[in-house]
Amino acid sequence: MYGFLPLLISKALPRPTYSMTTHFPQMKERTGRWLSERHARRVQPKDQQLPMGEAEEQTVRAQYGNRSPTASLPVVSIVLVFAQKQYKLADHSGLSEEKQAIHQVEDSKAAVTDKEIKAVNADFAAALGQNAPNPWGRGHVALYCCCLVVYLCSTMNGYDGSLMGSINALPNYLRYYNVSENEQAGTGIVFAIFQVGQMTGALFVWLADWKGRKLPIFLGCAGVMVGTIVTATAKTLAIFIGGRFLLSFFCTWATTAAPMYIVEIAPPLYRGTVSGLYNTLWYMGSIIATFAVYGTHLHFTSNLDWRLPLWLQLLCPGIVCIAVWFLPESPRFLVATDRLEEARDFVVKYHANGDASHPIVNLELNEIQHNLRDVPLASWSNFFDLRILVKSRSRRYRSMLNLAWSWFGQFSGNNVISYYLPLLLTNVGVTDTNTVLLLNAVYALTGWIAAAAGARFHDVFGRRKMMLGSTFGMIICLSITAGTAAGYVNTGSKSSSDASIAFIYIFGVVFAFAYTSMQPIYPAEVMSNEMRAKGMWLFQFTAGLASFVNTFAAPVALKNIKYWFYVFFVFWDCFEFLFIYFFFVETKGRTLEELDEVFEAKNPRKASTRKVVLRRQEIVDVEGSRNVSRVDQLS
Repeated sequence: MYGFLPLLISKALPRPTYSMTTHFPQMKERTGRWLSERHARRVQPKDQQLPMGEAEEQTVRAQYGNRSPTASLPVVSIVLVFAQKQYKLADHSGLSEEKQAIHQVEDSKAAVTDKEIKAVNADFAAALGQNAPNPWGRGHVALYCCCLVVYLCSTMNGYDGSLMGSINALPNYLRYYNVSENEQAGTGIVFAIFQVGQMTGALFVWLADWKGRKLPIFLGCAGVMVGTIVTATAKTLAIFIGGRFLLSFFCTWATTAAPMYIVEIAPPLYRGTVSGLYNTLWYMGSIIATFAVYGTHLHFTSNLDWRLPLWLQLLCPGIVCIAVWFLPESPRFLVATDRLEEARDFVVKYHANGDASHPIVNLELNEIQHNLRDVPLASWSNFFDLRILVKSRSRRYRSMLNLAWSWFGQFSGNNVISYYLPLLLTNVGVTDTNTVLLLNAVYALTGWIAAAAGARFHDVFGRRKMMLGSTFGMIICLSITAGTAAGYVNTGSKSSSDASIAFIYIFGVVFAFAYTSMQPIYPAEVMSNEMRAKGMWLFQFTAGLASFVNTFAAPVALKNIKYWFYVFFVFWDCFEFLFIYFFFVETKGRTLEELDEVFEAKNPRKASTRKVVLRRQEIVDVEGSRNVSRVDQLS
C-alpha cells in the first residue's frame, strides 16, 4: 500500500514551458512558398513553361533576398517534438548553437528527401549520428565477455528454484527427511527459508557502495558455495534448512550487485539487450537443475539421485569467484570515488572501442560527473540512511515503481509454477515421476528461449509495451488454465488435463518474454545513481517477501482450493496491468542520468513516452546524384 504514497502527493507546480525561436519557422515558411511556386512551374506542360522574366525575378528576390532560394532550404534539420508543454527541456537534451549552422550550396536545382528517426535522447542522437560505435568492435565484444561472467550469478536463483521443485517430486528425498511434497510444515518451510535468507541478506547490499560492485559479487558466490556444501551433506532436515538459509543469504549479495554492475557498464545504445540478458540465465540454472535431477533419477536408485544435483550447485558460483577479479569496475562507482581517469579509460575502451576522440566519451563522463557531483556513493554516513528513497516527490515515485515491479515479478503466478510445477501436474493427472521431471525440464528450456528473445525486444518495443502485453497474456493463460483444470477435476476429462498443461507452459513463455529479463534490471534503471544500492536492497527485500508469501501459502492453497488459486492470480494480474499502464515509465533509449529529467516532470509516465523526432531533410540535385546543401536546425 505504500506504493500509492507518491500518487497522493504527486501534484507539483507545473514545469516552466519553453518557446522556440521564430527564426526557423520563418525559414520553413519561405522555403515552403518557394517549393510550391517551383512545383507549379514544373507541373505545367513543357511547351507552356515560360522563362522567368525580370519582374518575376524581382518578386522572388523581394521574398527571399539576394541569395539563391535554395541556400535557405533546410537540408539536415533536427526537430525536437514534445507531446506536452509542461516538460522541462534540459540543457543536455537539446542541440548546441554550433549545430544550428547553415551551410551554403552551389547547385540551385534541387529536390527534397525526408528521413525521420525517433529518439528520446537528442544529445546522444546528435553525438552519435552516423558514427555510432560498432556493437561488434573489440571493446564491445570484451564488454560482452565481462557481462557473460556476471550473468552466471543469475543462474543461482534459477538453479535453486527448479532444483527444489524437482527433488520435491523424488520419493528418496521425501522419505529421507520424512516430509510430504505438499506439507506446509515440511516442504513449505524448506522452500520459504530461501526467501527469509534473501530478505536478510539484502541488508548488506551497502557493500556495493563501500567497496564497489565486484567485492559483494565475489563474497556472495563464495558464500553460496559454503551453503551448497552444507545442504549437500545435511543429515537432518534442520541442517538442510540451515544450509539453504546460508545459500540464499549470500546469494542475495551477488544477485543484488550483479544487475547493478551490468546496468552501469552496459553500452547506452544497447543497455536493454545487454542488461536484459542477465536474468534470462535464471533459466540456464533451471535447465541444469531439472535435467540433472532427471538424469540422476534415471540412473541412480539411492539418495544420490537428489544429492548429486545439490553438489552441482557449486559450478556457476565457482566460475564467478575466479573470473570476477579480472573484470573492470563500474565507471559510475569510479567517478563517485574520484577515480576519473580510470572511468574515462573504461568508457574509451569498452563504449568507444578505443577511440578516445569519439563524442560519446565526453558525453557519458560529463553526464555521470554531473549526476554524482554532490553525492559521492562511498560515504559511511549514508550507508543505512534510507531517507534518500523518499525525501522528494521524484524519489518517492522511483521507489514506488521499484516496490511495485519487485512484487509483480514474484507474485504474478510465476513463482508458484516454478516451485510447484510437479504438484500442479499431479493435480491435472500427470503422476509418473519421470514424466513430471521431464516436463519440468522442458518448462525451463522453453522459458529460456522466450526470455532471451524478450531481452532483445525490450530495446525494440520498449519496457512498457512489453510489460503490458505480457501481463495481458498471463491473464488469458491463467483464465484458461483455471477453466480447464476445473474441467479435469469435475469430469476427469483427458483433453482438459492436456489443455491445462499446455497453458501452464504458454504462461511460462509469456511471463519469461517480458518479465524475466527485466525483473532485476528495471528497478536498477529507475533508481538514480545515489539511490541504486539502497533501491536494490528494496527490490530484494520486496521480492523476497512476495516469494515468501506465495511460496509458503501455495502448497496449502493448491491442496485445498486447487484451480481457484489460478482464479486469484487472474484478478491480481488485472490489477497489475492497470498499475503498469498508469504509472510505469519508459526507460528505453535514455541514459541512466537522463531519466532524472523524466522523474522531475509533473507526470513521469507521460514524460517518459515523449519522443524526440530527428528529421533529416537532404537536398539532392534533380538527377538525385549528390547532396548539395545542409542545415542543422532546432525548430
